[in-house]
Amino acid sequence: MSPTNGEAYIMQDTDEEWVSPTPATAAIADALAAATDLEESDLEDIADDIDHGRLEELLAGDSGEETFTIEGYDVTVDSSGDISVDT
Repeated sequence: MSPTNGEAYIMQDTDEEWVSPTPATAAIADALAAATDLEESDLEDIADDIDHGRLEELLAGDSGEETFTIEGYDVTVDSSGDISVDT
């Protein structure tokens, strides 16, 4: 889960039977759009709201979670890469 460009990656299940490394910004934007009435265009600049270094440490650890406030919503990512949005 080491980023090559300063972006943390989250391993996400796909519709197929394998997991895919997804940039954290994209995974969080998808979770926000699915849980709220926000559009993708509302979420283009969320990278600045995410502490990518902290997120990378979290995803490399065994347990824990980190919460970020994005567009007025609390978004929590846990060490397994699960994302929840408090609506």
